[in-house]
This record gives sequence, C-alpha cells and structure tokens, in this order.
Amino acid sequence: MRATLTKVLIKEAFDHMIPMAERWTAGVAKAIKDAELPWHVTRLGCRAEYLFGAEEPKNGSQAHDAMDFELERFMHLYAMNRGILLTPFHNMALMSPQTEAEDVDRHTRVFREAVKEISGQ
Repeated sequence: MRATLTKVLIKEAFDHMIPMAERWTAGVAKAIKDAELPWHVTRLGCRAEYLFGAEEPKNGSQAHDAMDFELERFMHLYAMNRGILLTPFHNMALMSPQTEAEDVDRHTRVFREAVKEISGQ
C-alpha cells in the first residue's frame, strides 16, 4: 500500500500514465478506423479499452451487450501469444508508471495485425 500511495497514485505518475493511455487509445482508434470495423475505443484516465459495438455504451447494460465472448478471447489470446497481457476481463489496458511508448506502440502493432486477420485485409 505504501508503494501504491507514494509511487503510483501521485501527480508525477499520472502525468506519465495518462499520455500513455492517450497514445494507446489513438493507436487502437486508427487501426479500427483503417479496418472499417464497427468498434470503438474508450479511455478514462490511464485506463483504456476497446469494445466490439458500433455505439459507445452509456451504461453497464449497453457495455455488456457490446461484448462478444469469442472475439474477446481471440483478441486476448492473439495478444498473449505475442507477449502482451491484457486484463483478464474486457479488452482493457491499465497504464503504469513503468509503461513506455515502446510498450504502447507494440500493442498497437499487434492489435493492427489481429484486426487485419479478422477483417481479411
């Protein structure tokens, strides 16, 4: 708890983590747009995730309805088999004070590859 309070939940950490989440979101959004998929990406602070619905959910029920179990598992396994671990639920990334631009860009490349396989591009 001391480490969390003194190293993570501090302004300096958020000054780093939020731009990393913005970078992650921008990369995912561009890949989705380029593939013309009806998905979207959302971000809140240093947390970001992509959803498989055309509409951005406004509540938990809509977020649940946008879930696609098989597609979600594919994306998790695709990323994991390439050295990227997403949260075990959702398609979410949580930035940390140690997250670097190279980490984010690597996810973007892997995400783009997965999208190409799914969309047949």
